[in-house]
Amino acid sequence: MPRNLSDKEFLERLAACTEPAETGRAPSRLKSRIYSMLVQRQAETGPLQSLSKTKTAGHGLCVFEELVCIAPVGEAVRQLNPCRVCHARILAERFEDPPVFWPNCPYVSFKKS
Repeated sequence: MPRNLSDKEFLERLAACTEPAETGRAPSRLKSRIYSMLVQRQAETGPLQSLSKTKTAGHGLCVFEELVCIAPVGEAVRQLNPCRVCHARILAERFEDPPVFWPNCPYVSFKKS
């Protein structure tokens, strides 16, 4: 891929060369990789919303996010993305049906949808 292509141009060229999936559903591996990339880019532009605020807003947290939330750490640590170091992310990005089953894990939800 030439370096001077924007992400949008690259994706448009890629879409033009591919055929639509017969199932009408993207593979969970692809969804996982896209999600990871989007959260990483979001974190590059500034701190993420803290896990405490996310939980207060009514969103569920996975087991590891809950641990970070109750751990005696500062707010700066709670604004990091624990998914970056979670084995669920690694498994989900490499296997279509990763052996991950805990509630509120975004990577588990990609298997279902």
